Amino acid sequence: MIFVPIANWIWGAAALTLLIILTVLLHAGAVLAVVLPGWGWGYTLRVVLIVVWLTFLAEYIGSHTGWPFGSYSYTDRLQPQLGGVPLLIPIAWLMMLPCAWAIAQPWRASRWQFALVSTIALTAWDLLLDPQMVAWELWVWHDPGGYFGIPWQNYGGWLLTGFIVTWIIQPKPAPTRPLLLIYSITWFLESFGLALFWGLPGPALVGGLVMGACMVYGWRGQLAVTSEQ
Repeated sequence: MIFVPIANWIWGAAALTLLIILTVLLHAGAVLAVVLPGWGWGYTLRVVLIVVWLTFLAEYIGSHTGWPFGSYSYTDRLQPQLGGVPLLIPIAWLMMLPCAWAIAQPWRASRWQFALVSTIALTAWDLLLDPQMVAWELWVWHDPGGYFGIPWQNYGGWLLTGFIVTWIIQPKPAPTRPLLLIYSITWFLESFGLALFWGLPGPALVGGLVMGACMVYGWRGQLAVTSEQ
């Protein structure tokens, strides 16, 4: 992620797209490397398939009907695509969902509260992500909305999709601190990257504050559990 703006300055848009793909794959790989020892291959594969399938379905329906995210479509920059949806997009959901589940760890005793808190932590990330990806022309909104050009409906769609996926999976516990660390690094690089390198100070401020609050909440919950032990 640190190298992305440097590559963009030196080699331009083609290198930017390539590094976006590489960043998502490495990010998802890091998350899976954290959860795999505790989950095992079978359960990890099950989670991957459910997340990828359900989020692809949500994106396919969303980009063709305008529900639940609003009216949008992907450009041809991210390849390969299936039905107009880049295959990288479900992997992007996968790379952040376990991190969001780590934020909600203190609520694991309640299925719906765990799903709700997880989804809020996940959606907070999109306050940074969506304005950035639109600025990079990876997708376009047909009816730009009130959050720096992003329709508010989009975030309702994120909340709904994240909640359904988490509710269905009911993920097993995973090492919390490494996932919180990945969430925290993502917050830091996204917030300061948008503010300092990509000319998006508004999303950097708002998204940084909201995602940062989720990050602090997650670490507080982890520290509370540690102190009780």
